[in-house]
Amino acid sequence: MQPDAAATAHPSLSFYSAATGLYSSLHPPLPLPSDPSLSLVPHLFSHLPLHHHSLLVDAPTAATLSCADFRRLVSSLAAGLRRRLHIARGSLVLLLLPNSLTFPVAFLAVLATGAVATTMNPSSAPAEIAARLRDTAPSLVLASTHNAAKLPPLAAPLVLVPDTFQQQHDDDQFDFFFHALLETDPETPVEMGVGVGQDDAAAVLYSSGTSGRSKGVVVTHRNLIAMVELFVRFEASQYTRPARDNVYLAALPMFHVYGLSLFAVGLLSLGCTVVVMRRFNVDDAVKAIRKYKVTHLPLVPPIMSALLRANPPLELDSLLQVSSGAAPLNHTLIHHFLHAFPHVDFIQGYGMTESTAVGTRGFNTCKHKKYASVGLLAPNMHAKIVHLESGSCLPPGSYGELWLHGPAIMKGYLNDDDDAFTRKDGWLRTGDIAYFDSDGHLFIVGRLKDTIKYKGFQIAPADLEAVLIRHPEIVDVAVTSDEDEEAGEIPVAFVVRKSGSTLSCTHVMEYVAKQVASYKRVRKVIFVEAIPKSAAGKVLRRLLKDSLVDASSGRSRL
Repeated sequence: MQPDAAATAHPSLSFYSAATGLYSSLHPPLPLPSDPSLSLVPHLFSHLPLHHHSLLVDAPTAATLSCADFRRLVSSLAAGLRRRLHIARGSLVLLLLPNSLTFPVAFLAVLATGAVATTMNPSSAPAEIAARLRDTAPSLVLASTHNAAKLPPLAAPLVLVPDTFQQQHDDDQFDFFFHALLETDPETPVEMGVGVGQDDAAAVLYSSGTSGRSKGVVVTHRNLIAMVELFVRFEASQYTRPARDNVYLAALPMFHVYGLSLFAVGLLSLGCTVVVMRRFNVDDAVKAIRKYKVTHLPLVPPIMSALLRANPPLELDSLLQVSSGAAPLNHTLIHHFLHAFPHVDFIQGYGMTESTAVGTRGFNTCKHKKYASVGLLAPNMHAKIVHLESGSCLPPGSYGELWLHGPAIMKGYLNDDDDAFTRKDGWLRTGDIAYFDSDGHLFIVGRLKDTIKYKGFQIAPADLEAVLIRHPEIVDVAVTSDEDEEAGEIPVAFVVRKSGSTLSCTHVMEYVAKQVASYKRVRKVIFVEAIPKSAAGKVLRRLLKDSLVDASSGRSRL
């Protein structure tokens, strides 16, 4: 597309270089730690306030952890993991845990040993967990009592982790060994992260790569430190209100990069109070907001929809800011939210697992309130808008693929050689179609990749296709997405049945539901004679998506 009039009228915009095609942040660069031997936990602890107010609060029980409690528990658990279970550099630990007070402690304790942490949705099906175990070969699994039965026998050593640190002697399933680990003499600051530095792997967080397959994103201690500084701490510095006075509701899952970056890492460095929900429920969320006087609510579009559907309309007087990410928001939803909550500062942000949640962030001023934008580039980050065919760099107002560059960009993918396509000379090809306006605000238009975003969760079509094609009465299949007002997008399966088959839509959906996490379930099925493909055999998903407009028969919905 051609640049708009505003862009051509200002060829010397401070954030864009016509000579290089590069977009720079409007924010001044921030100094990042230069010590190559630094790791995340010592860096985080260097910021952790010394005051004793509540750092983490369990929403249903009101159990709390102070800053001092948190520091002690991370240090003790790290010592227990290292000395009793020999977790150290070279180890990988899988966290199969729901949101809880113990999640941030466990995640950071693993990193403090020098090991690598990998997270997984605790609602995953046994087959998905088994596949992840094969992919990562963990030295240890930390799981809740509810998930232990889903693990394959003898897959890896297992430690059961409670939701809080209050030992429940009357619970037969409670594993006292976790508390035994916590009773180990704490690690000293010198021991924290010993043997690892900024360029070493810290975590493997799963996302969908540009080819549509679920991939393990390897992020380093440098990436996570950059996330703390360029995303969370920088954002807090833009406001006059002291960060320690803010109360956040953790309604997003901590196993996802969005929730992890805020609730399990970044906000803890500020001394904010984080109220932890085990899982999102609109009634419980409203109660928690009112009970704990929550001021900040990071969310995804389905949570926003749920708040707007509440009857009678909600009065959430304590809320100061709501921020949305992980999936696109439509203009109607934004309009309704602003009308329902006129006192709330609303912003959007953009980041990926591959960019450790760092990208852009909204910031409203008297001059600019661009609610549909995902905001301005974070400090130290650069971007390109690349023409989809020619590969040339495009100016403001022009649509193209968004490329990102900066200190938060991942190290690469686990067990994968796709980096040559995804990363080029340090640049991350996001697969998202976007443009910058003449004020430096980024707008996301669509996606090149076929990843489905259901209620903020990413679903790789190839994962569902792999399940479906194993059905004896299915000869070919392709999965794409359809728009949905509540979920954003839902998975739709186009299925070619075996000749003579009487396979029904409901049967297909139930077949998939038994093998995948609830959010991955196929929500529509359309039977077709053939899957449209290119001469090279590539599925033409755009034709499938276009056909959804006219499809009126042969489909069902759960």
